Amino acid sequence: MTPDQARQRASAPEAAHVFISLTEEQGTGPLVAVKDLVDVAGTVTTAGATVLPEEPAAEDAPLLRGLRARDGVCVGKANLHEFAYGLTSINPHYGTVPNPRYPGRVAGGSSGGSAAAVALGLCDWAIGTDTGGSIRVPAAFCGVVGLKPTIGRVDTEGVFPLSRTLDTVGPLGPDVASCAAALEILSGMEDLVPSSPPPLERFRLAVPEGWGEDLDQDTDRAWRRVAGDLPRIPFPDQQRLVDVGAIILRVEAAALHRRWLERHPERYGADIRGLLEVGLQVPRRDYVEALAAQARARTEVEQALAGWDGILLPTVRVVAPLVEGPHDRGLLSDYTRPFNTTGHPVVALPAPAPGPAVGIQVVGHFAGERDLLALAAALERDWAGRL
Repeated sequence: MTPDQARQRASAPEAAHVFISLTEEQGTGPLVAVKDLVDVAGTVTTAGATVLPEEPAAEDAPLLRGLRARDGVCVGKANLHEFAYGLTSINPHYGTVPNPRYPGRVAGGSSGGSAAAVALGLCDWAIGTDTGGSIRVPAAFCGVVGLKPTIGRVDTEGVFPLSRTLDTVGPLGPDVASCAAALEILSGMEDLVPSSPPPLERFRLAVPEGWGEDLDQDTDRAWRRVAGDLPRIPFPDQQRLVDVGAIILRVEAAALHRRWLERHPERYGADIRGLLEVGLQVPRRDYVEALAAQARARTEVEQALAGWDGILLPTVRVVAPLVEGPHDRGLLSDYTRPFNTTGHPVVALPAPAPGPAVGIQVVGHFAGERDLLALAAALERDWAGRL
């Protein structure tokens, strides 16, 4: 597929609202959809909002250097939940991102446009960001693969922030190999693409004790199919990990937006304005304590992983809800947010089950993307035989 063919397909009715803007770039390298938080030279970075200046970026974000070195093409700037602060990609300014696999249901967020572009075959892979689940949730709902790297693995300069402490950048793709190849390009790491993954039996997998017991029917059925016989291991409390990350996110997002919120509150969608106003009320002491708790949580999770190659858990507790709602933030992010708090790398895979798409996360050791991707590729190959 050429860049022009990709853009032509992106202009079709079924792809409405997947992109905020399309480029005119040409090249022979990978075709990539770029979440519209990332600066691409010559394009306006909107962050899915209307508050920012409408000035084209003077240069690419540094994370695109590897793509340019391979003559890669940014097909367009993918739509997202406003300011990346949500999990549905229902955007009041640029339209609701469609779920290509399940029309009428949300695509997930905040990297919904990136996931939809992959699901529609409009790109080889896409760039997303993940601060509380924003790569993994849309990957789960659209039936694609998403990779949240270790915090700090990919440069976030030139990426409009949500929470500088928690933000990560990573790829979404049709399979594990495409995400591994994309991470090589985005991070400069080498030899991440598993040429021939070892048999799944060589890996030691476990499930955090107490997780996976509060799922809807479709998710529970898929979860039991892949994790029913795995050992359960002691693990840090899920809600504590969620709460620590939530405090950090709320305070940092509110601090970033304070001046715009004071001057132009009417330019924000109601849901985002409400979240930011809540963040402004969080006591500074709570934020300081959360940062200290974050460091402890990272150590605790790494200790819990000792002796295991990875842990398995659902990506989301429910299948993609209808666009009309309801949209419970806890139901959508309670299983993703803990690993933004700790910074561990995670691959989200489609579960091998009929019915609505269900995502399964495999979490690896801190800074252990190479081993994690090998494990994810082994799971992908094993699960392909179960379909």
